[in-house]
Amino acid sequence: MNPKNIRVAVVGAGMAGILAAIKLQERGDVEIAVYEKADRIGGTWRENTYPGLTCDVPSHHYSYSFERNPDWSQSLAPGPEIQEYFERTVKKYGIESLIRFNAKIVRADFDDGCWHLQLASGATDTVNILIAATGVLHHPSYPGIPGIDTFKGALFHTARWDHSVPLSGKRIGVIGMGSTGVQIISALVDRAAKIEHFVRTPQWIMPVEIGQYSTQQRAAFRADPRLLEKEMDVEGFQTAVENYTLALTDPATEGARVLRQGCYDNLDHSVTDPVLREQLRPDHEPLCKRLIFSPNYYQAIQKPTATLVREDIERIEERGVRTKDGVLHELDVIALATGFRADRFMRPMQITGRNGITLEEFWHTKPRAYLAISMPDFPNLFMLNGPNGPVGNFSLIDIAEQQWHYIDQLLDKVCRGECSNVSVTHAALADFDRERAAAAKTTIWYTGGCKSWYLDAEGIPASWPWNFNRFISEMRQPRWSDFDMDGAAVEERPANA
Repeated sequence: MNPKNIRVAVVGAGMAGILAAIKLQERGDVEIAVYEKADRIGGTWRENTYPGLTCDVPSHHYSYSFERNPDWSQSLAPGPEIQEYFERTVKKYGIESLIRFNAKIVRADFDDGCWHLQLASGATDTVNILIAATGVLHHPSYPGIPGIDTFKGALFHTARWDHSVPLSGKRIGVIGMGSTGVQIISALVDRAAKIEHFVRTPQWIMPVEIGQYSTQQRAAFRADPRLLEKEMDVEGFQTAVENYTLALTDPATEGARVLRQGCYDNLDHSVTDPVLREQLRPDHEPLCKRLIFSPNYYQAIQKPTATLVREDIERIEERGVRTKDGVLHELDVIALATGFRADRFMRPMQITGRNGITLEEFWHTKPRAYLAISMPDFPNLFMLNGPNGPVGNFSLIDIAEQQWHYIDQLLDKVCRGECSNVSVTHAALADFDRERAAAAKTTIWYTGGCKSWYLDAEGIPASWPWNFNRFISEMRQPRWSDFDMDGAAVEERPANA
């Protein structure tokens, strides 16, 4: 058997899809096709372009381990710089020719040992292995506010920002207080005639300083990569991540106490008006929701042009937002910072596995996957950043690289002809689910008294409920007894349709 007959399709050309393409190309023993629904790469950094967009992971840790970037302008990278970084990486590693743009996969069916793909255009492909790198936060969540279609001004989701709309001197309303809403308020407070922040549930905010890297520092990092690695060690990010995950799983730890106190002090010391301070005080414990990091939101919301609106929204009208106290907030622009449908993952792509089981059937109660990577009855389908993996205040690049190391070992079994199909067993997933759910109920996400997108349809936190070191340990090597491996040899790849 010629290993070149193994064909792999990667769905998505965002951060994880780019990683998969580079790593597959390095293997040199497979044919690769990357399918991207849009007209360029980038994923979430392509689609999110709102004012004030920055990453909340330190810049030097939000890059591939094999492609460090010495040229970040600041310690928390702006969105456009991250998009540029991915574009440069794609060109440097020569994977542009592998990517098919405007190529949305609508169906994937497993039959006769292969995945048969159908695109929205009507084109088809047949592959041995399917890598889902579709991301977590890419389906905008729109609120069901009555009258949302009647507004005469400009209204859009923050992930669909309309840059043709002028903002200076305008009356702007921002609905939602996640990281996005906070960043937009800070970015626009000095440009708007007035800006109103409609907040149903305040969230805790950790203070953070955004340091600038000088031209001299960036030149030094370029000249000597060891200086950059030393800088990353000084930042102590990995230690901070481990302490953070320990705080999530055990609120009695010193790290949890320090994080809580940092949030309390930030609010108490930053907001001078006692009424506003209490309006901004969350009713749940810090870490119960994804922490927001901001250097200046509390300062921005206290400016004369800014107003915090805690009254519930009754409806949207032609001229603005009507709250339940009867007040009409007249606006020119409404930005919906209302997040994403975090439970969608690969959907709405229709996926059918072994014996005709569909993904919708398999996920009829909630999305689930063994170690966020594999599902029984979906052979040779592997996910990057799938359900139940670590999400939150981490570098998802690091998460994806750890997962790729694991997936690469599964691929070896097929590429070397040791088996034709690999998927986790039903028993292994059931055991993982039971252990994960039990651990999730001890985390602050479950005990902290809040609702968040971390919770699944049953109210159980869906994210990784253990510390980060356990995740790294799990990713080192598959537990082979947890996998079904069908066939003694890999069949020849069928010709593409």
